[in-house]
Parts: sequence; C-alpha cells; structure tokens
Amino acid sequence: MKLLDDMKPHFDKGGKWEKYAALYEAIDTTLYSPGTVTSGSVHVRDSINHKRVMSIIMLALLPCVMMAMWNSGYQANLTLAQMAGGKALTGLSNHTSIIANLLKGAGLFLPVLIISLLTQAVWVTVFASMRNKSIDAGFLITAVLIALIMPPTVPLWQVVIATSFGVVIGREIFGGIGMNFLNPALVAWTFMYLAYPGAMTGEAVWTAVDGYTGATPLTMALADGVPTLANFGITWKSAFLGTIPGSMGETSALACLIGAAILLISGIANWRIIASILLGVVGMSSLLCMFNPAAMNPAWHLVLGGLAFGLVFLATDHSSCALTTPGQWIYGLMIGILVVVVRVFNPMMPESVAMIILFGNVCAPLIDRVVVNAHIKKRKLRHV
Repeated sequence: MKLLDDMKPHFDKGGKWEKYAALYEAIDTTLYSPGTVTSGSVHVRDSINHKRVMSIIMLALLPCVMMAMWNSGYQANLTLAQMAGGKALTGLSNHTSIIANLLKGAGLFLPVLIISLLTQAVWVTVFASMRNKSIDAGFLITAVLIALIMPPTVPLWQVVIATSFGVVIGREIFGGIGMNFLNPALVAWTFMYLAYPGAMTGEAVWTAVDGYTGATPLTMALADGVPTLANFGITWKSAFLGTIPGSMGETSALACLIGAAILLISGIANWRIIASILLGVVGMSSLLCMFNPAAMNPAWHLVLGGLAFGLVFLATDHSSCALTTPGQWIYGLMIGILVVVVRVFNPMMPESVAMIILFGNVCAPLIDRVVVNAHIKKRKLRHV
C-alpha cells in the first residue's frame, strides 16, 4: 500500500509517468479501496457504487464458473471413459472424481478467461489513456461472461480476436462502461458465430476430446424430438443440473438460478426483465404445444441451451436493456418469444439466445423512445 502511495505523484498531472495514470489507478483500486473521500456538500443516495455492483455480479457468477470447470472436465473424462469401453480410469481422466473433473475443466476454462481478461486490459488501458480517464474494474465481468459462453474447444487466438471486437466495437467506441448500448460479451459471441461458425456450432466443439463429435441436447431435441434425449441418458434433471454438453458456463440452470437469486435479492438485476422473458418463453412454447403436442414443452426450453444464463446475466445488463418500466416488459417479452420462434422454426440456429438478446439491445432505445413519447402524448391530452 505504501509503495503505491509513494509512486502516486509520478502518475499525477505533470509527473513523469502521467500517461500511465489510468493503469496505476486500475491496479490501485483493484488491490485496495481508494483512500480519497468526497468533501463538501454532497448527496449520497445509498452505499452502492459501481465497484460493489461488479462485486455482487461476480459473486452471482461464481456458481456458473465452478460448474463451467467441473462440467467441462466431467464431459471430457466421461467421453474418455466411454471410448475406453467403460473401463475405470485414474488420474485426470477419472470422471467419478470431483477433483479430477475440476482440474481437467480448469485447464480448459482458465486459459480462455485469462486470455480474454488480458486482451480487455490492453484495450481498456489504451482507450483510458487516450481519454485521460481512470480504468473501470467492470471489464473483469465481461471477461468472465465471454469465457462462460464459449465452448471448451475454442482456439485461444480466436478468443483474442473476438474479445477485441466485442470490447472495441461493442463498448469503447461508445465511450466505455456505462455508455454502451450493446453488451460486449454478446458482440464477441456474435462475431465468433459469424466469423468462425465451425468453432462455435460444430458437433466437435462441445467436448474437449480429439476425434469425438456430438451435438448438444438442444440440437438433438429440436431435430429428433425430446424423447430421443433418453437414448443418450439425458433427463430433465440432468439438464437442470447442467451435466450435459454445451458452452462452458451455460449448461446449468441451477447455477443460473442461484445467481438470479443473488442478483434479485441485492436489487442488481431487474425482476421485470427476467419475469417477462420467462413469460414470453412459457407463453409462446405453450401456444405451440397446443397446435403440436410433440413440440418441446416450456420446461425443456428453460433448461436447454443458453436461455437460463442469457436471461439472468446478459439480458439484464443495465447499459444495454430497456430502462422504462413498460419498455422492460416489452423488451423481455420480445426476447422470450423470439427465442422460442427461432428455436422451433429455424433448427439450424438452435443456440440463438445470445444473438436474440443482442437484437433486443439494439431495439431497447427505440422501445424506450416509443414508451416515453406515448407517455408525453398522454400527459398532453390530460391538460387539453
């Protein structure tokens, strides 16, 4: 602490390292609470600030992070055991060992997270230095989100390109954290989906075992019907728990549910958006089941694919969601309905939640504008 305090004058205006002030500020505020306090007449609404918000979101993401490491390792070790004819394996290939699965999965998840984090740190530092502003700690959350929505076999060099695109195009060119109307993690995912579709949608990307291919349960259910999942040992319970192939952090609806509870209790996530997406998914899928009893029912829609993760952590992003109360209901309903429509009528694009939420981000300002204009018009009519 004293070392950083002694170095501070060199980073202040006029100091010899003034152009690196943003980097010093990022390290100092990450390791310690700022020693400076506001003086004079101030108005403090409550004790929450951006750093505390990011800390709570990180806490809510921890169940998904742990599940990402365990399940990625579990799927790889389970596949190795099956390829070995069901023989008992030892060490890191033992799928019955929690530690072995965590270690195996950590070797898949942590490199993606570290690469995404370092790539963001470079771009955030560059733009903060150009603007002569401090670095915000929020980029850690974006790095975690990007890592969680990636498949376990994603090449690291593609993570660098996708993260760069997501951070620069999705956030920094609009002014940085809080100024963007697009979620940078979703922009990164969409870039990967369009630029490197084989790394995101191929059947060989969901389990990190060379020579093994297999579709996600959602793809199988949409193509051949939900009953076919039983042939592969996939039940609704396993889908809810997350012990199925898929993107590293999106498979467990239970982990997402724990995260949702943390965000809702703390007041970070908007309950209207979560409720409206659920209403849209359940309503639309129930309607389709009325006309086609063989269609996927709402219970399966909620636990397959990235829907649970998307509605909890991506659709509720403060910077990119609708802000007006009626607008939040419209925004959520639109996302929920479109997820089901695209899944059912375009099975070639089953993992479309991220792209649909990004479409919702684009529409959010227009939705708010329509709501505000309608409110203004209504007030004028009352005073005529």
